[in-house]
Amino acid sequence: MVVWDNCKGSESPSAFLHIEELSDPDKAYKVFLKNHTCYDLIPLSAKLVVFDVTLNVKKAFFALVYNGVRVAILWDSVEQKHVGMLTITDFIRILHRYYRSPNQPMTELEKHQIKTWREQLTEYQRSLVYITPENTLLDAVRMLLKHKVHRLPVIDPISGNPLHILTHKRVLKYLHIHISELPYPSFMKKKLRDVNVGSMTNVCVVNQNCPIHTALQYFIEFGVSALPVVDQDGQLIDIYAKFDVINLAATRTYQNLDISVYQALNYRRGKFQGVAT
Repeated sequence: MVVWDNCKGSESPSAFLHIEELSDPDKAYKVFLKNHTCYDLIPLSAKLVVFDVTLNVKKAFFALVYNGVRVAILWDSVEQKHVGMLTITDFIRILHRYYRSPNQPMTELEKHQIKTWREQLTEYQRSLVYITPENTLLDAVRMLLKHKVHRLPVIDPISGNPLHILTHKRVLKYLHIHISELPYPSFMKKKLRDVNVGSMTNVCVVNQNCPIHTALQYFIEFGVSALPVVDQDGQLIDIYAKFDVINLAATRTYQNLDISVYQALNYRRGKFQGVAT
């Protein structure tokens, strides 16, 4: 039997005692997610950024940097609805599509509005996938998997206002907070390889001297979120992740993508703790 009490507040859809029979410990996490809603993950205070699609692309990414966020929800004032999201992946696609050389400025990045860019890269566009506060976390996880997205806006079904952006990390963190209260599933004792978690074969890596524009191509071509960086001897020395690319906007160095990955990593904001293995 699993028993827990969510104490976020009386307004929470799941702010009541849950009691559910559980004969199989391997289903503990699924039962937990099924009995908690997206509302439970919404923080009391958080920063949420919304851009109108008429905003200049360059200003949009600078705004992401200024606000310290990685994603913004897009609003179309003509259609009067939220139409998509702007992420670091979009920044990567723009740089990859329009970069030519350090001597040829990317005028498209300087002049285009978000809606113009969306019209030109229609192959990447999809309808906005979102969820409501009343949906369960299990619903959210299934939607993240089904639609192969990393972020899921939580939108109020009545007002239409975005409340939060739910991510895999946020769900895992919430589960980790309560994990000591739950039965221990047998699969938690297994190795990552045995449960097929992570990339174990054909791992895409980059040499530290690899130019940034090649790394951007790998992000798009292989659909990975991070690239292991190796030295001349093939030893792992760092990680170049998608979120590192936003530093090109922060440091205004995106006009020269011929610099090496090693040089770009020197622009990383904040202290890097090293690679954990």
